Amino acid sequence: MNLESFRNFCLSRKGATEDFPFDENTLVFKVMGKMFALTDINDFSSVNLKVDPEMGIELRERYSSVQEGYHMNKKHWITVLMDGNLPDRLVLQWVDKSYNLVVSGLTKSQKSALDAK
Repeated sequence: MNLESFRNFCLSRKGATEDFPFDENTLVFKVMGKMFALTDINDFSSVNLKVDPEMGIELRERYSSVQEGYHMNKKHWITVLMDGNLPDRLVLQWVDKSYNLVVSGLTKSQKSALDAK
């Protein structure tokens, strides 16, 4: 997978936006202002995704290309190495899970605003 296909997939999620809130290299994908994925646009070697804590533990134990979230809350984020050891479809499933986890934590009014998009 390349950066452009990853970007297009993230932006195809309902209400997803992209931003550079940290620096000019860190591309952040958000839904209703909440982050669900991050990556470096100059070095697309990894992506950070939000996870359920138990799922994060399971994925890190099962896949060598999944690590604790780099520069993130280690309990709620994973870093997925884009080293070719994982099928793209699996990484994209995790992007969906990250997105859905963020959406499930939105307030009722935020969910209504998202549904209206």
